[in-house]
Amino acid sequence: MRRITMSAEEAQSAVLLAGELAREYGSSESPEFLRDAPVAAHDLPRRVREEFHAFKLLEDDCLLVLAGYPIDEDKIGPTPAHWNKYTGNDRTLEEEIYLFLCSSLLGDPIGWATQQDGRVLHDVLPIKGHEDEQMGSGSEQLLAWHTEDAFHPMRADYIGLMCLRNNEQADTTFAPVADLRLALEVADVLREESFPIRPDRSHLPAHFGGGRSLSDEEKVLLERSYEWITRLDEKPESIAVLFGDDQRPYLRIDPYFMETDSLCADSHKALDTICAEIDRVIQGYTLQPGETLFLDNFTAVHGRRPFKAHSEATRRWLKRSNVVRDLRKSRSRRVRSESRIIT
Repeated sequence: MRRITMSAEEAQSAVLLAGELAREYGSSESPEFLRDAPVAAHDLPRRVREEFHAFKLLEDDCLLVLAGYPIDEDKIGPTPAHWNKYTGNDRTLEEEIYLFLCSSLLGDPIGWATQQDGRVLHDVLPIKGHEDEQMGSGSEQLLAWHTEDAFHPMRADYIGLMCLRNNEQADTTFAPVADLRLALEVADVLREESFPIRPDRSHLPAHFGGGRSLSDEEKVLLERSYEWITRLDEKPESIAVLFGDDQRPYLRIDPYFMETDSLCADSHKALDTICAEIDRVIQGYTLQPGETLFLDNFTAVHGRRPFKAHSEATRRWLKRSNVVRDLRKSRSRRVRSESRIIT
């Protein structure tokens, strides 16, 4: 794990930059901010930019934690009851902008038309009634380790999590693929495109919030997205669990949503083997307010240990970003070249 703590001077520089951009743009979702943010990100402290570049280029760590950004509990106010109850006011605007800037050092933050009303930055918080769900809004059940959006060919390269509060001290879990001990014959089976996978629940039509107005073109693309996801849920496509370099492979796996009944004996055994290996090496990191964690979604899985949510006002609250290294790969599913919302 790569971890850096900003000095007081570096943190103050980041706070001033986020505040200046908040006043200039007024929203972390505005087209103007989304366009200009990658340039503004180069005004972050040089040491931060150097660490992010090394993390991206070398791939020798699956986790990068940046600490030191101050969180004002009074300013951010109570944790919202639901992500669709957060109206985008300025309570956490500076924090959102800071997360977006950091994310832009690794690539392009993207959003999903099928998640949180197409927002680029998401709220991760426990929602009443979701306690046992396998989603970020769950709490009392273990969020099983997984590749984020493993079913999707355009899934993120990196996942960013900024902690606003974590009074429950809930662990984010992670397991690096580099730590897995797999026999060559097992790895060979896992490289075969023979493992059916369904979409995770958060992308299904039942979780569409409907809080954002859509253009006619966006409505057509969203309908197409839900048709594709529904078909995939009914008849899952098969993927390879391991891919890329033989010695340092990438990983794509989410056992909770993978079909096993149709697997041959060798595939079933290989999947069981890698799952056991991940269980063996799984670790936990407890995010603290002001810390931002970036996980390489190709070289590690992640999850969350169960917790009992605190009172309504002080429940765990994170901001999340999904970051891709190549925005072009999703061009056929975005309305415009500059759009960051994948349908």
